Amino acid sequence: MTAFIRGFGAYLPRRTLGNSEIAALVGCQPEWILEVSGIEERRYAEEDETVSSLALNAAQDCLHKCRVNASSLGMVIVASGSMERRFPGPAATVAHGLGLDSTPAIDLPMASAGGLFGIVLAAELTQSHGNILIVGSEKMSPIALRQPREAGVSVLFGDGAGACLIGPDSGAAEILDSSVHSDGAFAEDLHLSFDGPIKMDGRSVILQASRKIPRAIMTVIERQGLRTDDIDAFLLHQANQNLINRVAQTLKVPPERFYSNIRRYGNTSSASMLIAASEWSNELNFRPGRPIIFGAFGAGFHWGALLAKGI
Repeated sequence: MTAFIRGFGAYLPRRTLGNSEIAALVGCQPEWILEVSGIEERRYAEEDETVSSLALNAAQDCLHKCRVNASSLGMVIVASGSMERRFPGPAATVAHGLGLDSTPAIDLPMASAGGLFGIVLAAELTQSHGNILIVGSEKMSPIALRQPREAGVSVLFGDGAGACLIGPDSGAAEILDSSVHSDGAFAEDLHLSFDGPIKMDGRSVILQASRKIPRAIMTVIERQGLRTDDIDAFLLHQANQNLINRVAQTLKVPPERFYSNIRRYGNTSSASMLIAASEWSNELNFRPGRPIIFGAFGAGFHWGALLAKGI
């Protein structure tokens, strides 16, 4: 497999909802939200914004930053766990919005881990399809506020979209390895129906994620003959700051090497890792020869890690 990360993009809605506002909606204290999640505020989309429109904005931002025309895309992949209808999914709408009329567009109905799985798939397909755009897009706010509201769930989520462009022959970083997994035995511990609230066994999710993410990360690090000290940065799904700290502790890595923006955006599910990667690349970006880890865990359970090295 030869595949390269060409760049990232993101889109966040303008409306900001702080802990005081959402605490009043769900009946808890603002300080408690920060303590259990590390979140201070999150973005909420407007009523007329959709999963597709959020995704299109992130896609356009990514292509603009990469200086690539949409006409050069060989495939579009859109991951979301909050699409508004059963079918068609947002991928075809996003491709159409980019001016594409025959390019294959694939939906990944995956929460949280969808962005990572999309990159792994694109890395396998880029040699035959050329440039592949992956977008993770979520409008979680109307779902998070469905009745009956559960404080430990409703306060976590925000809206947004992130994007990544994968190419076959050049880019900012080369993808070296990946390790992705699924286990349906835990499907009931985190799930969402089309018309009900999110159902989450928080203890099970944290326990499984804090075990499975480090294992996946160590798999790709060790297969490449590296150590955790060699990794420049860790870009994870932004689910919960306490979970990110647990992963850092398990790997014996200083927490400051784990990029985090959950304080400002909350958990944006399949978009979160890509939004974090976009902001990280704007601030720091890949350094030649330095490896970066991407990791995610989500409903399914689906989880995994990917290792890339700056060019």
